[in-house]
Amino acid sequence: MAASIIDGKQIAADVRAEVAAEVKKMQAAGGPTPGLAVVLVGEDPASQVYVNNKDKACQEVGFNSFKHELPADTSEEDLLALVEELNGREDVHGILVQLPLPGHIDAERVLMAISPDKDVDGFHPMNVGRLAVGAPVFVSCTPAGVIELLKRSGAELEGADAVVVGRSNIVGKPVALLLLQENCTVTICHSRTKDLAAVCRGADVLVAAVGVPEMIKGDWVKEGATVIDVGINRTDDGLVGDVEFEAAAERARAITPVPGGVGPMTIAMLLKNTLLAAELASRDR
Repeated sequence: MAASIIDGKQIAADVRAEVAAEVKKMQAAGGPTPGLAVVLVGEDPASQVYVNNKDKACQEVGFNSFKHELPADTSEEDLLALVEELNGREDVHGILVQLPLPGHIDAERVLMAISPDKDVDGFHPMNVGRLAVGAPVFVSCTPAGVIELLKRSGAELEGADAVVVGRSNIVGKPVALLLLQENCTVTICHSRTKDLAAVCRGADVLVAAVGVPEMIKGDWVKEGATVIDVGINRTDDGLVGDVEFEAAAERARAITPVPGGVGPMTIAMLLKNTLLAAELASRDR
């Protein structure tokens, strides 16, 4: 049985189209135009690409995009002052500070300074806490994208045995919490897990987010499982995920490719979070 390929590019395009339609509806009802401020410090090439992609995506769905590109020697105080200014602006509904930041800036301090009501990245401890107690507002974009891919690819989540390989604060833990909310039975695996292969073979839903090229072997995948590969690793043979794709695709019901699976969903879910932030802000007025 060959797996169906979960087309993250198409699903992300669908989400963006839905967001664009909601923006028009909001504007027609006299609501605000959602505004996203993206702050880039320094000239990291990968970060510049991400920021430009976010800017394009904002324009595509009808958002206001506010791009702040600061020199690498910007002081922590100046960056915090900018965040504070953006917190106070009514036309800015979401704030995203692009990571990594230069070494002389405390990234955690900066992320903590973003208002939880504008934390569309979902990294503020208040939003992480809301997710943990089952009352999420802004969910971290990559984990939210994983759940969207599962739902739109027809995965049966209710009662499913879900295995998450990786326990990072950015992907592994929030994905596990979101799967719990979907009534999965969730196992989180990590470097100390005994017999990882056996645990993976029991998964109806397998999410790989460990950052090791093709660590999850094809024969670790249960027949008929849905596999979401969050990993993106540069190798001599090009980009590969955390899952041995060809072998896994022979056993899985559905699987995400790398690239073109989870990656495109991150910006799409960022837009969805920013739309929600604008809706909440307009209700509070």
